[in-house]
Amino acid sequence: MQRRDSHDVQDWLFKRGRRDRVINWLGLDSKIDSTLAETWAAVRDYWNAGNSFFARFKITGWKRLANEAASEALSMGAGGFVVMFALAIPAFNEFNEGKFLTGQFAVKFLDQNGNEIGKRGILHNDAVPLDEIPDSVIKAALATEDRRFFEHWGIDVFGTARALATNLQANEVVQGGSSITQQVAKNLFLSSERSLQRKIKEAFLALLLESRFTKREILKFYFDRAYMGGGAFGVEAASQYYFGKSVRQVNLAEAALLAGLFKAPTKYAPHVNLPASRARTNEVLNNLVEAGFYTSGQVHWARVHPAKTIESRNPNSPDWFLDWAFEEVQRIAAGRGQYVLTARTTVDLNMQKATDEALTTALRNYRGNRVTSGAIALMEIDGAVRALTGGPDYGESQFNRATHARRQPGSSFKIYVYATALENGYTPTTQVRDASRSCGRWHPQNYGGSHGGGGRMPLWNALARSLNTVAAELSFAVGRDKVIEMTRRVGITGIRKTCSMALGDYGISPLEHAGGIATFANGGKLAKPYAILDLVSSKGDLVYSRDRDEPEAPQVVERKVAEQLNWMMNKVVTEGTGQRAQLDFTNVAGKTGTSTGPKDVWFVGFTGKYVGTVWLGNDDNRPMAGGTTGGVYAAPVWHSFMSVVHTDMNIPNIPGLQPHPVQVAEQQRVAAMRPEGAAAGGEAQRTTSSLMSDQTREALRKVAQALRKAGGIAEPPPTTAPGSTGSTPTAPAPTAPSNKRADGTAPGTEPRRTTLGVAQPPLDGTPARAVP
Repeated sequence: MQRRDSHDVQDWLFKRGRRDRVINWLGLDSKIDSTLAETWAAVRDYWNAGNSFFARFKITGWKRLANEAASEALSMGAGGFVVMFALAIPAFNEFNEGKFLTGQFAVKFLDQNGNEIGKRGILHNDAVPLDEIPDSVIKAALATEDRRFFEHWGIDVFGTARALATNLQANEVVQGGSSITQQVAKNLFLSSERSLQRKIKEAFLALLLESRFTKREILKFYFDRAYMGGGAFGVEAASQYYFGKSVRQVNLAEAALLAGLFKAPTKYAPHVNLPASRARTNEVLNNLVEAGFYTSGQVHWARVHPAKTIESRNPNSPDWFLDWAFEEVQRIAAGRGQYVLTARTTVDLNMQKATDEALTTALRNYRGNRVTSGAIALMEIDGAVRALTGGPDYGESQFNRATHARRQPGSSFKIYVYATALENGYTPTTQVRDASRSCGRWHPQNYGGSHGGGGRMPLWNALARSLNTVAAELSFAVGRDKVIEMTRRVGITGIRKTCSMALGDYGISPLEHAGGIATFANGGKLAKPYAILDLVSSKGDLVYSRDRDEPEAPQVVERKVAEQLNWMMNKVVTEGTGQRAQLDFTNVAGKTGTSTGPKDVWFVGFTGKYVGTVWLGNDDNRPMAGGTTGGVYAAPVWHSFMSVVHTDMNIPNIPGLQPHPVQVAEQQRVAAMRPEGAAAGGEAQRTTSSLMSDQTREALRKVAQALRKAGGIAEPPPTTAPGSTGSTPTAPAPTAPSNKRADGTAPGTEPRRTTLGVAQPPLDGTPARAVP
């Protein structure tokens, strides 16, 4: 039985499947075994042969120790190379050939009339060759910053170790370990942050600079690109800034002062801290002696005759405005390849003085209410910024609160809520209730704490009384997304959708707020704030012109909506919370604002000519005294400078409002002084408008005649008196105050614009004649 089973298995293996399939399993197993044995034998033979070969190199004693050390060093070196390469990649990525060009802007600013009012940016265009830089300046820099500059290869290991030991002994940082090459790398490619990553990048970039440039070229980079304080980069610009002369002409004391600025220009600048600057200069003089560059006797004169600096800062310089205008220049000129520019600006120095004085006086008077800071922005209704006051004292803090402080606008934000409501079917006379729905757990409260009495009133009255309940309900009714969309259209960014957004719970800068309400002041056209009229390169080429390069302002809000809102904001000033902003010679439209705390108080408003915003508060966001509101504190500040900046009665009407009674009376007075008849009218205008007596005019005529005769110039032909070709039409006097304009049109229709002091052209197109 057992035998038959074995035959069955054999038959299954060799004969099943109707064909012969012979597999010699025993032979296969034998083959595998023999192959493995032969392979192992071969490996063993090779191993023994290798051992026999390397046995010839077997060393013992000190040779073995040296070999082990070399092997470990090679291994660690290979690993270190990988690590260094990984660390060097970020540094090499920072290397940019374009950084050897200036790449930064140096801008001279002019007012509208072409008068220089200040400079901003780096002063790098007057650098002198290295051979013309005095020996005293070079030696003072080397003695103080890097005595072994011409000996090391970018990193002064011994100098770094010496500085580290000195700092440890003094328990403070008294010496820097960076070589001049490392400082050039930082100035050209890196920021001033104090971090290990930055120091590693600085070291690798220094090695790269040493491999690419000569020592003289690196030293030239250092003298041209190091920041020396006061906006000056490089020794030539610094010499001009501090001494009013070229670096070629500085003496030893002045050279020591300049060399002392390399370490910390803001700390040792003589305009900032004269005692610290003198002490630093003496330290540089000591270094010159220690380094062997000068003797004690040679530096004695410089010690007893310290450098005298000049006053570089113009006390009347509109610094807040210039800081923002410089930001605008960088934005406009980016990518144009021009860095040394002259910019003509929109600033008015008299208006700037008025806003500065208004804020200074207000902060002095409001000190008892714990008001320590503020900002003012003033512009024309098209967005041309005339003045910016960014804080209490530019010398103490250069932070521009007018452009960069985002403070809660409080109820002044309701302007945009009501504008959205007017776009969505509401009118100034629409009846609304003093109540609002809840939003989650939040329920709006009016000033004083009430949740609204539920009474009904017209929409304009709710804005005049600044009721929080109505504003919140409007935002819910028309949709908060639409309110946000409205703010974006008028140029305000960053507003978030929250329950209390209608009450101004998110920050806006004063300048941004001014641009937003200016859109309504000019009838609904976008009024983006601007400071630059044109830019001219150092070669005299026109780089930018606002008239040429900027498109016409788009209509972002319907004129009808703007007129209705202006009428309502005028009610705020005449009958509501903003009555302290009223001007006795022209109409005013605006809105007060007070945030929770109160931490911020505002007044934003405009006439037919200017738009102004006032913010008062504290930089640290501390609350002011109770009862401090925009209507009581900010509105009078607005009134104080707006009374000054309107220097004449040539003020256009606010869209949607009838002319102010004083303007009407002045217009009628001017019209009454104009006699009938073209020739008589021209002569009367010439006589009544002139401040010059007939005797003076006759004397000047004779002088001019004598000068023309002496110069051989022919007498000019007689001219016709102005206005002799026709009479000057006058605008009709408006009717008594009503909801309609003086020309009989209602808010929301196209107005017949009247400008006081300038006669409007008649319907037939005949040119009008200017009236003084």
